[in-house]
Amino acid sequence: MLPIVEITQENPYVKTFWFDFSLQSKPGQFVMLWVPGVDQKPFSIAYDTGDRFGVSVFAVGTLSKALYELTTKDKVGITGPYGNPFTVKPNTRYITVAGGYGAGPLAFLAEQASAIGSRVDFCIGARNADLLLFEQRVANLPHVTTHTATNDGSKGHTGYVTDIVIQLLKQHQSQIENPQSSVSINKLPILATCGPELMEKAVLDLCNTYDVDCEISIERYMKCGFTICGQCCMDPLGIPMCSIGPVVNRETANKLTEFGMYHRDKSGISHPFSL
Repeated sequence: MLPIVEITQENPYVKTFWFDFSLQSKPGQFVMLWVPGVDQKPFSIAYDTGDRFGVSVFAVGTLSKALYELTTKDKVGITGPYGNPFTVKPNTRYITVAGGYGAGPLAFLAEQASAIGSRVDFCIGARNADLLLFEQRVANLPHVTTHTATNDGSKGHTGYVTDIVIQLLKQHQSQIENPQSSVSINKLPILATCGPELMEKAVLDLCNTYDVDCEISIERYMKCGFTICGQCCMDPLGIPMCSIGPVVNRETANKLTEFGMYHRDKSGISHPFSL
């Protein structure tokens, strides 16, 4: 049980809840957060400074709305960190693709990758400017370039964030095809994505088209967080997203036939994604 030590407002709809605890997490991992008498749910870790960590929450469900009613000194239950994280490597080019609050773990990744000299194109998309998350957080990091997209054109590119990714991949392809290009094998990009699943599936399709590596954080309903309940297993491999995931590579994502097609609710019933 940990007390909330600080609450920060990230945008009009997202708050970060801070805890003084050395979690020693990695970008892409998550914690199971329990509000006594309400529920327990997984939350991605948006910040980890070594001596404290933060989870960024959009109040959309029963637990997150109950969390919004709490204040500093109130205690919640925390277990973790759980799950397979994003890869953090030096001398590497990352293209991160975030939708909505998927920007949390990717901003954490950008901070760590930037700190060891890797270059990051931080791409974030949202329906409008008010929903963009962590743009300013990464704006002043060394080796990081931010790219924004909004559906309504209120900030950055008008359209989908994947439109920006296409342009970056085309630039990369032209460099590879240029005989005078100085691009080396260890500068080939890794795409890292977190956000709405249909966006993530579009990123995977682009990576297949342009033959570049990617790492995808796939969200599934979780009850335990550590491979006991089987709730988050995906077809047809049967792998649990709480441990083999939530971050999987391109090869694994291509084998998951339910990815981008359907997900299961808490009773195990499958629900197709709406296009």
